[in-house]
Amino acid sequence: MDWAWDPSLYEGSARHYAVGRMAYPTALADALRDALGLDGTGRLLDVGCGPGSLTLLLAPLVASAVGIDADDGMVAEARRSGAVGIEWRQMRAEELPADLGTFRLVSFAQSFHWMDQPQVARAVRPMIEPGGAWVHVFATTHRGAAGDDALPHPRPPWDQIEELVATYLGPVRRAGQGSLPSGTRGGEEDVMREVGYRGPERLDVVRGDVVERSTEEVVSAVFSLSSSAPHLFGPRLPEFDDDLRRLLRAASPTGTFAERARDIGVVIWRP
Repeated sequence: MDWAWDPSLYEGSARHYAVGRMAYPTALADALRDALGLDGTGRLLDVGCGPGSLTLLLAPLVASAVGIDADDGMVAEARRSGAVGIEWRQMRAEELPADLGTFRLVSFAQSFHWMDQPQVARAVRPMIEPGGAWVHVFATTHRGAAGDDALPHPRPPWDQIEELVATYLGPVRRAGQGSLPSGTRGGEEDVMREVGYRGPERLDVVRGDVVERSTEEVVSAVFSLSSSAPHLFGPRLPEFDDDLRRLLRAASPTGTFAERARDIGVVIWRP
C-alpha cells in the first residue's frame, strides 16, 4: 500500500488521545528494562510519540529522551506534561536523523505503519549506538479485549459505536483526507531485514487487568482514532457527539464502563 503523510490524519485528536487511551502498564517498562539491560544511562528516541504516553513511561530507564511527532497538537499535549529530561520536537520521522545524535533505544508505538518504512528504517539504523535496539510496541489502547466474562460495569458497546461511526462517515475506514479500504500496511519484518536489522526478538506483556472507564474516556477514545478524528465529521460533529453519548447512556446509565486490558506485543530489532 502506498502512503503519503496527511497532516490532517489526527487533526483535533490530541486532547482526546491523552484522555481516551488506556495507559501503558509499568510491566512494559520492566520487560524492556530487563530485556535490554537499561540502567538509567543512554538516550531514548520515541518516534511518533503522540502525547508522550510511551516516552514518559520509558524515560526513567535512560538518562535523557527525545519524543518526535508530526502532529503539532500531539507535541503540544506532550509538552504539557512538564517532564524534566525530555525534549519534544514536531517533525516527521522521514526528517531523521536531523541533528539528534545517537540513542541506546529507539521506540515506535502504534506509529510505524504511518511512515515511509524503508526510509525511516534506513535513517534510524546509524542513530542506534552499539548495543542499542529498535523497539516496536504493538498495543491496542483505545479499547479492551472482547469477552463475555463478568465485569463490575458494562463493557462499552464497541460494535454499536463502530456502526454509528459508519452511518456518519461511510463503511470504508477513513484516514485524513483519504481512506484505508484494506487497513494499515503490514510487512514491517521484510522492511527491517532488507535494511539490515537483526532479529526480531519478541516479548509479550500479559495484562488482563480490569480498567474502569468513564463516558468521557470512551468518547475521547473514539475521537482519538484516525478513522473517527473530530474533523472528519465536519459540521455534523455535535450531532455525532450527541448520538454517541446517547448510545453510551443506554449501555451504562451510571456512566461507568469496564474493560479488560489487552496484552501488549513487543518486537526488538538490532542494527
